[in-house]
Amino acid sequence: MNKPARKIDGLLFDKDGTLFDFHTTWSTWAGGLIEDLAGGDADVRARLAREMHYDLAAGRFAPTSPIIAGTNREAAECVARALPGREVADLELYLMQTSATAPQAEAVPLVPFLTALKGEGIALGVATNDTEYGARAHLGEAGVTGFFDFIAGFDSGHGAKPDPGPCLAFARAAGLAPARVAMVGDSTHDLIAGRAAGMQTIAVLTGPAGLDDLRPHADVVLTDIGHIPAWMTT
Repeated sequence: MNKPARKIDGLLFDKDGTLFDFHTTWSTWAGGLIEDLAGGDADVRARLAREMHYDLAAGRFAPTSPIIAGTNREAAECVARALPGREVADLELYLMQTSATAPQAEAVPLVPFLTALKGEGIALGVATNDTEYGARAHLGEAGVTGFFDFIAGFDSGHGAKPDPGPCLAFARAAGLAPARVAMVGDSTHDLIAGRAAGMQTIAVLTGPAGLDDLRPHADVVLTDIGHIPAWMTT
């Protein structure tokens, strides 16, 4: 019996909130970051939480946080507004180094998931608004770097989402027409970038954004990336 035709030949994943559950990783990291930077000063703690749109009581980012889909530079600028006198460049380096060691919570068990996709001949890539250094550190910690043919951060020379540059760079690297690639992400930045590149778009609900925010920009909304194999052939 012939296999059903599949919708795509390549998958380009966002990292945070897509391959890895967002709040388990990043809301926890941010809480520790605020405590470290505040140094016990309640006023500084409150300023940091306000600028970062972080709910100290709940221990979670608010969906409005500019850090969620922003670049490492944008996150540093956000933090700097709460810390007069601190240089953005120094904070950018600090955020890159501390975030690279943040323990990652996989959205689904990644090794078997990615093994199955590679077995189907699917080209795989990662495009994140984190640094490439951070992306490689997190993928390496999960033991999955080798599954990806393309790994780009906002600082890899292709631009940052929602610009389509990283998406188009993956399509070129994989030798695929953008229409045969799906951009997979948990934020509107991911989906807008994918559509602007002429790609199919898959939204997942393992990040801060809700269904109503994602649905207008997505061809399909899935609970998590584990549902992608079934979607590819239906």
